Parts: sequence; structure tokens; C-alpha cells
Amino acid sequence: MTDYKVNFKDLKAKVGIDDVAYALGYRLDRKAGVGRYMELVLGDGKEKRDALVICHPQDKASQRFFRRDGSKGDVVTLIRENLNAFNVSGKDEWQKIAKVLSRFANMPEPEYREDREYVQSVRYHATFDSSRYEVKPINPDKIPAIFQQRGLSDETVRTFAPFIRLIRDRKNENFDGYNIGFPYTNGENNQVRGYEMRGYGGYKSKAAGSDSSSSAWVADLSGGNQQAVKNVFFCESAFDAMAFYQQNQSLLKNDTALASLGGTFSDGQVQGVMKRFPNARPFDCFDNDLAGRIYGLRMLSLLEDIPMRINKVEDVIRIEAKGKTFNLVQGRSFLEQLSEQLSIRYKMGQWLPPKAFKDWNDCLLNKPIDIKPSLSQEDRKNNLAERRNAGPKL
Repeated sequence: MTDYKVNFKDLKAKVGIDDVAYALGYRLDRKAGVGRYMELVLGDGKEKRDALVICHPQDKASQRFFRRDGSKGDVVTLIRENLNAFNVSGKDEWQKIAKVLSRFANMPEPEYREDREYVQSVRYHATFDSSRYEVKPINPDKIPAIFQQRGLSDETVRTFAPFIRLIRDRKNENFDGYNIGFPYTNGENNQVRGYEMRGYGGYKSKAAGSDSSSSAWVADLSGGNQQAVKNVFFCESAFDAMAFYQQNQSLLKNDTALASLGGTFSDGQVQGVMKRFPNARPFDCFDNDLAGRIYGLRMLSLLEDIPMRINKVEDVIRIEAKGKTFNLVQGRSFLEQLSEQLSIRYKMGQWLPPKAFKDWNDCLLNKPIDIKPSLSQEDRKNNLAERRNAGPKL
């Protein structure tokens, strides 16, 4: 097999921010006008969940976006922010970004080998610069309203306050306020290696140069006695982890730690967290959507030491492991189906959100999944035709 070398610069010349945004459900805001800039919005007219202002709309290689809150980036930034929306796997987020870009560019997807490192012709070398950010602790007597909007009580915020910061980006000339920062560490020391960031209006991002390969947000509720931690609960975001704690607080003890992977899944993140707590059992608390269930499979594969190839094929998940090939169907526990095919030691537990909810934060907010009625074949054809004709009219 020949390794396919990924050239991010070439791929970015073929994939526009608008291409990815339309796939994520954004639509052109014609009221904002179309010229040197165009604005794409997510959500309906009553509830605008996000808006991207894109420059150079007709030149994919030059496209950049910015938001009114000051955040900005290129097509890689947008993909990175929404990686959980794409069903791709990889050892780290950059492998997954490469796969997503390749799909949009109609190029061969990068191949992975167990015995060789992934090959990139352009490597990412950004490192986290702590001097860029002004950091201050959460004031327990003046808790930001964003936590209440997420359904999180003042008591919960005070419990997690040692693991939360308010951060301001000194280089952001368009937004001079503070966002919520969940510091990333790798367990080797207390050095902060990045932040998972959340702000008002649905803003979410990561601090520039954050280490998402080996670091994660970890809240150790044992008081620092890592040997005493018996259970580690993994979530996709820090807000989900806090919501999980608030929902299940009466069942949890002080021998607990919670971890957020920040919407991505890297083997090094999980391994690093478990290395901190050698006597603990990990729990899959990821989302109930397909991406979250695949995260659960990947964590099981990693912790059970079962090499596993996971692919989405039409409406099923195809697994190749231990010389077997079999399918997992949605609507039934993947772990249960997996145990019927493979010998599992159950080193990993599961504590999933109730089935009616996508994640633990939605559960806390009592926002059940909006189940859409099944469409007929004719309806699906009409919808596909509408989507194909929904591009920008320039």
C-alpha cells in the first residue's frame, strides 16, 4: 500500500469555507448582501445559532471567515470546530481533518497503518502561547450567566470552579471580553496546554495552539489524591461533564474525576487521563448520536487492546476485529452487539444520557431529540434536489 501524502495547502485551494458550511446546515443570508463578503447563518430566522462572514467568496484558496464576537479562521478552523459532525476516525484531530478535506475535494482519503506514522506533507506546529491570554479565576459570588443558561446551578459551578477560568484573548481586536476557559493539562505537571472555550451566543472554540492530542480538561474531585480515584467519566465537552455531575450527584462520591475531550477523540488524550488515575475505571458518557457512539467504540478498542477498524456503511457500522467482520445496527446498544461477537473484559463502563436526549447537557435542560418522521422515497428525492439547488446565487 502506498501512503497518500496530504497537502493541506492544495486541499484548501479546492475546498471552500462555504462548501463545508452548507454541508453543516448553514444558509446564505441574502439580506446581508453578496459581494466582497457573504454571510452564512445557522438556524432559522427566529433563532440564529451562528453566523459566518466570509471574505473572497469566489476564491476558495483565499477564503477566511470571522464572527461578530471576534473569532475567525479558515476552512480548517471550521472543520476543527465541527469535527463531531463528520463520521471520520483517526489517531488525532489532524488525521480526521485531513479525511474531511479529502472527501470535500473528491480526493482519496488518507490511509492509516498500524506500524507506521501517518504521513503529512504539511505538519501542524502551532504551540500554545499562554502569554497571549489574560486569565482570572471564577468569582463564586459573581458567576457568569452562561452557566445558568446551560442549566448549571451555582452549587455545581462552585464545585468545578478550581478547574475553570475566565480568559481574554489579547490578540483579538474585535472582542475585548472574557470567555469561559476549561484548561487542558496532560497530567505530567500542572502546566496549561490550551483551553476549551465557550461563550455567549453558542460560541465554542479552542485557544490557539491547544494540545488536543495528549491533553484534556480534567476535574479531579478527590482533592488531588489520584490514587484514590475509582471512576473517570469521559464526556465530549466540559459543559456535558458538569451536567452529568449535576444530574447524578447523589450517586457520585469523592473518588470521581470527570474529563472532556473537547469534541474530538485522540488516543493520547484518553491514555493520558487514565495514566493519571491508575486505579480508576473509565466510563463512556459520550453523546447518543452516531459520532458519540463511535467515540465509545474507539475508547473500548483502545482500553481493551482490541485493534478495530470502524466504518460507516450505509445505515450500519461495519467492524473488522480479531479476524471477524460484522455489522452493528443503530437503535440497539453497540456494546451489547459487540459482546455477541467478541470477548470483552468490560474494563470500560458506560453511563450514557437517557435515550430521549442527545447529550447530558440537553438532558439537564430537558431538550429531547427532535425525532423527524421517516420520509418516503419521493420525499427524499425532492429534498435532495432542493439541497443541490440551495447554493449561493451570485
